[in-house]
Amino acid sequence: MDLRVRVVRCACAGKHHWYADIDDPGDPQPDDPYWFVHGCQTQSEALELACAQLGTLTSVGRSGGSLTRVQEARLVFV
Repeated sequence: MDLRVRVVRCACAGKHHWYADIDDPGDPQPDDPYWFVHGCQTQSEALELACAQLGTLTSVGRSGGSLTRVQEARLVFV
């Protein structure tokens, strides 16, 4: 699986912050990524968090596990 990190600066409710998500290039819309974080104070913070999570998701994929999108995870109860 080919995963991508996207980091953008947002202005929600008049407050600027950084947002990052991890998704595949076949689904470039940020509506349902595999992971996301918002409210980061700096671009570096958002990128560091995303890269750490990308490592985790890569390990899951390499070990044969399947990845769950954010909205799908809300439907799964263990």
